Amino acid sequence: MARKRALGGFSIPWWAWVGLAAVTPVVLINTAIAWLGDTHVSPLSLSFLEMKVNALRTYVAHRPSCVLDGHEPLEPLIARAERRHGLPAGLLQALVLVESEGRVHRISPAGAMGPGQLMPTTAVMLGVEDPFDPEPALDGSARYLAEQLRRFRDVRLAVAAYNAGPGAVDGRVPRNGETEYYVPKVLTAWVRTRPPEPPPRPVPVVAARARPVVAVVAKPVAPVRPAVAPVSKKAGPKVAAKPVAPVRPKVVAKVSAAPARSAVVAKPVAPKAKPKSAAGPAKAPTRATQAKPTVTANTRPG
Repeated sequence: MARKRALGGFSIPWWAWVGLAAVTPVVLINTAIAWLGDTHVSPLSLSFLEMKVNALRTYVAHRPSCVLDGHEPLEPLIARAERRHGLPAGLLQALVLVESEGRVHRISPAGAMGPGQLMPTTAVMLGVEDPFDPEPALDGSARYLAEQLRRFRDVRLAVAAYNAGPGAVDGRVPRNGETEYYVPKVLTAWVRTRPPEPPPRPVPVVAARARPVVAVVAKPVAPVRPAVAPVSKKAGPKVAAKPVAPVRPKVVAKVSAAPARSAVVAKPVAPKAKPKSAAGPAKAPTRATQAKPTVTANTRPG
């Protein structure tokens, strides 16, 4: 017959006392994680007990060093870590916001620690002794994320590997009930933390110089009459002079670039017509002299 112990008038079997003794440490560990790590966890959660104990041990060792001094702001540390490891600007900050909401002493229900929520095994692999110290913790998180980004060459897959581990990512975001919701949260936060793109440089507008307006003024020129050589009255048959081709009027370009100056129009100069050599007066034809008839005196016989 099982032994029973009386407690307040009630008899409690021995196996209940054994179960209470076994549950009490679990409740204490989860309560400490929820209180000290500023997180939500079930008091009866039996998962990751070893990681939680390790996180509590690390927290107790770290906490006295920052009680009086505190920690410097995270934004400059995050920006330096991103530049140091070649991460896209704002990506590590978005990841920290989703992981810990920027809280340095955050402990997750799985035992992850610090602003980047490094698991104890991951912190040891990265050489981070105190995940609650912001500077080495953020440097380790940036180094780990940059390694996944070089490995998968995709921001989505790199963020998924940071959350679920690189072995769980096989060319796609794993569906384990957490990572498929984690990745969109980080990408959405990255839209807010990403620096705005610089506006495009305005193209300098060069004012085109106004070309001078050329006004063409045509001034009529009197036609030149063909020169005719005078013919002497005593000359023989008249020789017709060849007509001279009329001179075309010259077009003078008047430039109105400077309105103050008056345009000077050059007057066309009529070319001097070369005088045609007049035919010399023909010699008058020699008149034929008529011979006077010889008067022969009639000699009369005497």
